[in-house]
Amino acid sequence: MGMRLSTVILPVRRWSQGGREVWQRAEALGFHAAYTYDHLSWRSFRDQTWFGALPTLTAAAAATSRLRLGTLVTSPNFRHPVTLAKELISLDDISDGRITLGIGAGGNGFDATALGQEPWEPRERADRFAEFVGLLDRMLSQDVVSYRGEHYSAHEVRNIPGCVQRPRLPFAVAATGPRGLKLAARYGQAWVTTGDPKVANAGGTPDESREAIRGQVERLGKACADQGRDAAELQKIMLTGFTPDRPLDSVDAFVDFAGRHAELGIDELVLHWPIADSLFEADPAVFERIVTEAPAQLGAAR
Repeated sequence: MGMRLSTVILPVRRWSQGGREVWQRAEALGFHAAYTYDHLSWRSFRDQTWFGALPTLTAAAAATSRLRLGTLVTSPNFRHPVTLAKELISLDDISDGRITLGIGAGGNGFDATALGQEPWEPRERADRFAEFVGLLDRMLSQDVVSYRGEHYSAHEVRNIPGCVQRPRLPFAVAATGPRGLKLAARYGQAWVTTGDPKVANAGGTPDESREAIRGQVERLGKACADQGRDAAELQKIMLTGFTPDRPLDSVDAFVDFAGRHAELGIDELVLHWPIADSLFEADPAVFERIVTEAPAQLGAAR
């Protein structure tokens, strides 16, 4: 299978003022999937328009017919597996089985304190993530679930009729540490990376970034082997925009970027839909040229 091209559309547009059209344009351009962030707010957008992920995806499902849709990513920061599962089952039904759940441990940003709690320490965050993923897996694949854990519980919860996709909708697990990679190997149908933030924060080079990703892929392979799985079973997704590279400068720059990351085992690249005056600013015309011209050079799958 060739490289898949997908996009992430931040929920920053009113639906009646370009919101609907951008999702429909993503489908028309032939993207494999279009994702959105599942945050209450995010970084520089905190004091700007920002809508909820699941209602946005529900509207996008009604406005499109072929495009896969999903979160990139959902975390336990303000979600509970019981209520999240019911919403995901509904969304999978509305979209006729086009939903992927990108899921991660979350961080210490605005979402971590929005409900009035203190940010979790790394160990507690990892503990919660493991319990969250395990319970959500059950909630989405079993009709009735009862569970009592350290952080989450469910009491005779009905999940009928379950997901359109069987045994449940796919999980794309964002992880780089050993515990997260173990979860990806056990529960994931895909794995997500943004690269190594330490490389980007330290002013590292594209070569150093790729070497870090190579190490992540190798550790994922070991985690899969420990779980008795073939790592080739997992789609390997890279959310771009957080490494030293500049793949959206031109078609040639993107083709070079994509080819080098395909060599590392990455088989789906997710590009941020351009947003003016932001971290994700890019020339819309060049962006569309990349999406329409690069696949032929990459043997990209749709």
